[in-house]
Amino acid sequence: MTKILKIAFIGGGNMGEAMLSALLNRNLTTPESVSVSDISMSRRQYLKQEYAVSVTGDNRQATFSCDVIILAIKPQNLDEVLTELSGHLKASQLVLSIVAGARISTISHQLNHRYVVRAMPNTPAQIGEGVTVWTATDEVTGEQKGFAGSILGATGKEIFVDDEQLIDMATAVSGSGPAYLFLFVELLIDAAVHIGLPRDMAEELVLETVLGSGHLIQKSGKQPAELRRMVTSPGGTTAEALLQLEKGGFADLLTKAVSAAYDRAKELGKG
Repeated sequence: MTKILKIAFIGGGNMGEAMLSALLNRNLTTPESVSVSDISMSRRQYLKQEYAVSVTGDNRQATFSCDVIILAIKPQNLDEVLTELSGHLKASQLVLSIVAGARISTISHQLNHRYVVRAMPNTPAQIGEGVTVWTATDEVTGEQKGFAGSILGATGKEIFVDDEQLIDMATAVSGSGPAYLFLFVELLIDAAVHIGLPRDMAEELVLETVLGSGHLIQKSGKQPAELRRMVTSPGGTTAEALLQLEKGGFADLLTKAVSAAYDRAKELGKG
């Protein structure tokens, strides 16, 4: 895509900044073509200084004459923002929402606007290693889908789906998933320290093991279950460790956790 996009960010928090940084780095837009609206004056000042973009506390002003409006706000602020913007958007403007749980029908109805994309990125987007699942209303044009794909792809991998229900499922897996992994890493480091490893060594061993294992899954062409069996010698240390995880209901707990996140995502969508 060669067009320099004019983009308005409604919300300049961590995820909004991650997307902004990625878009500028990929030359999909320029600082002169970006406007960021945020309720925090200190945040506005930081973004202006760091990225040389225009900043404002007025959401309507931010969206004037832009190609894409990215909603990167907290769910509890969504109603207020949609009410403020309702009736002020043109058909040529694409609304791209990364608000957790906010359904396309809600956004479209409250904005009185049919050109809407709903996306669920995750925190590795901050380093360009994210994965985003997204969908769009039927009215979104092919060109606008191209805009959305380029924007979301700037932060990592993007996956388009026709069924919006899959967005809520992705929220519970890829959206919340980094927190599950961060917790596992944290606990594995603590366990390593518990058996006597120095903490700095424990941190290095765990991080390199997690990164290496992830890359092995990607590059080996083998299923995770097959790789696990390859590591697990009968009667060995790995087998004993996995037995304890099984006794503790690890698999059941993880299923319950993901299911709870999915249920919560659906609840958020109901408003």
